[in-house]
Amino acid sequence: MAGEVTIVAGLPIPSTSPLFLAVVGFHVLAGLIGVAIGAAAMLSRKGRGRHSTFGTTYFWSLVAVFLSATALSIVRWAENYPLFVLGALAMTSAYAGRMAARRRWPGFVRWHIAGMGASYVFLLTAFYVDNGKNLPLWRALPQIAFWCLPAVIGAPIIAYALLRHPLARPPPGVLRPAARFDARP
Repeated sequence: MAGEVTIVAGLPIPSTSPLFLAVVGFHVLAGLIGVAIGAAAMLSRKGRGRHSTFGTTYFWSLVAVFLSATALSIVRWAENYPLFVLGALAMTSAYAGRMAARRRWPGFVRWHIAGMGASYVFLLTAFYVDNGKNLPLWRALPQIAFWCLPAVIGAPIIAYALLRHPLARPPPGVLRPAARFDARP
């Protein structure tokens, strides 16, 4: 029935339908796997092996999150369309980052870092937008913080990775200050 709520781990779920709750459970599990495995991919040594295995698992868990979020959004479109948009942005970013690395686009490392990093930021943003008002500490923040804090924290980390990774560094002279001209003869 409309208006009925199920409380799970202190978080209200706007339904008592077993099917809806099952999709939410799948969505939460896929999201938790994505967040944990995404962090493992970011923190692991880059290249074939752990990083690519974790990255592949992150990508497919994000696919599961996006598909389940799409189903949940369709059922409650008026309330959830912003979450659908965030999910679509996360999925698009991850897809671009994955394809850049797999197809070796020119500058693929920069595309990969930016795409996968942005997808993680969008994933966390959607989580906080949906759940921040119910979380300890976060509930004291204004709604705008749920939209902005993941990007405020994530963007400098992505920029640092872009500047630090040897294959992602800009060509010499691009970010360096212009040479000084000495006026002395």
